[in-house]
Amino acid sequence: MTVVLRVLTGLLLLVLVSAVVFGGHLYIAERLVFDPGLGGAARVTALALIGTGFACLLAAPFVERLVPAPWSRIVTWPGSIWMGVAFLSLVVLGAGDLLHWVAGGVAYAAGNALPETESSARVQAFASALLIGTASAAALFSGLRPPRLARVEIPLRRWPRALDGFRIAQLSDIHIGPLRGRGFARQLTARVNALDADLVCVTGDLVDGSTRHLEHEVTPFGALRARHGAYFVTGNHDHYSHADSWVQVIERLGITVLRNRSVAIDDPRGGRFTLAGVDDHRGGFGDGQREDLPQALAGREPALPLLLLAHDPNTFKRASRSGIDLQLSGHTHGGQIWPFRHLVRLVEPFVAGRYSLHGAELYVSRGTGFWGPPMRLFAPAEITEITLRAV
Repeated sequence: MTVVLRVLTGLLLLVLVSAVVFGGHLYIAERLVFDPGLGGAARVTALALIGTGFACLLAAPFVERLVPAPWSRIVTWPGSIWMGVAFLSLVVLGAGDLLHWVAGGVAYAAGNALPETESSARVQAFASALLIGTASAAALFSGLRPPRLARVEIPLRRWPRALDGFRIAQLSDIHIGPLRGRGFARQLTARVNALDADLVCVTGDLVDGSTRHLEHEVTPFGALRARHGAYFVTGNHDHYSHADSWVQVIERLGITVLRNRSVAIDDPRGGRFTLAGVDDHRGGFGDGQREDLPQALAGREPALPLLLLAHDPNTFKRASRSGIDLQLSGHTHGGQIWPFRHLVRLVEPFVAGRYSLHGAELYVSRGTGFWGPPMRLFAPAEITEITLRAV
């Protein structure tokens, strides 16, 4: 009965999502094709483009699970690009309709009325299409360019003076899968190793897909090097991709996985600290593992500075009251495509950058890769070099 209920729930959700996506595409077609009276070859081309984008968008989730890379990318690349274009189209067209409505209200209050003509609809459609195209091109360029190196200094009250200047290289939200693969992993590894950091931390969402399809794609990460090694915690997408099997692969690469546990790190310079990590709180998809902060911090030496790796920055609300000094997180992508960051803020108060709470510090990476559209707008991808300072 439970299995049947899950299947029915999944089908209902699929129908609802498909209906919403279809409605959004109908709205785009209405504003850019039908309202301005586009005709002839232009009309056919525009509708074909919207229809093909819609079809690729619906097919991509199934193709990426059934067809191994790189063949799946024949569908997932155009589908993912169209996802970003469609999102920006809805933002631009919706903003245009809102402005038109406000202007109409002002005109009505002044005893006038805005002309409702096919010519004005054409002007609005042309201006909207130009803005959508420009924003999409800029977002695609930003999304596909190499991640920037973000250098951040964080002073910690309990940090040992012997370790002043300790450097952590953070990767997060790499999302190896339908769009990014082995080549991207190799580039990231080379850039991180060039930093010659004291510690490498990967704060979740390494992959999107099964080990069967993607194990070969992540093998370059086995070459990650740092004085105190490389550490990993799971993110929600790692759990969607069967975290247990991925943890085995990651450990074979020589990367230490912290699943609700901590380790003490001794430095030859004389300093010592505790590094803890938790599974994502959205975990438990058949592997029985999800965030357990008390378990991760159990048995640690209270006198030692405590660094926590947690994919979701929301963990900081609890961790900041549990004696941590610094938490490193990702998950939000910094919003990835403006103005989505303002929607993210409704559920995630910590979107990007540094935050302080109850004497603890948090740094939220904007992510090293992308999810969904290969686009970023006012939220560039980053490899983060964090330098810890004793105060």
